[in-house]
Amino acid sequence: MPHIEIANDLPGISGLFVQRPDTAGVLSQLADTLLREGESPLSRGERELIAAYVSHLNCTAYCAGSHSAFAAAQLDGGAELVASVLADADRAPISPLIRALLKVAAEIQAKAAPVSDTTIAAARAEGATDDHIHDTVLIAAAFAMFNRYVSGLATALPTDPSFYNAVADVVVVRGYSGAR
Repeated sequence: MPHIEIANDLPGISGLFVQRPDTAGVLSQLADTLLREGESPLSRGERELIAAYVSHLNCTAYCAGSHSAFAAAQLDGGAELVASVLADADRAPISPLIRALLKVAAEIQAKAAPVSDTTIAAARAEGATDDHIHDTVLIAAAFAMFNRYVSGLATALPTDPSFYNAVADVVVVRGYSGAR
């Protein structure tokens, strides 16, 4: 049961966005910039994978489910690849660079402190540039906020798991701002 009255039946952040279009516009634009539009050495699918991974680590089922579907729709390997990353990123069939960046994201998710020199050095050894590291840290930090927004208000989960794939079809084509 949500902690605030939500005057619509939409789950997760979708319901909050309909409830509060003033904040929805800003937050949707942030998501579009980080995950879709902004210049990045990371593909859209890789950026979504980072968002899904952080959401999974934060135990935010709505965001983990949503961003897993968004990543799966944009990555070779689809849902099976994303599930393997969430189950065990160390053994998932991803590039060493993405594995190293997920370790950076995990440190950001765990605490508000500098990423360790060791983790940054390991990412650089796999080819991470300043832009890779910057984008990973910013996505992980933003999803710490998005996750706390959704979980902190105890928003509802979809009753039908296919909801995530239906929303993915819209987000992949139209973006976050276009999905509202």
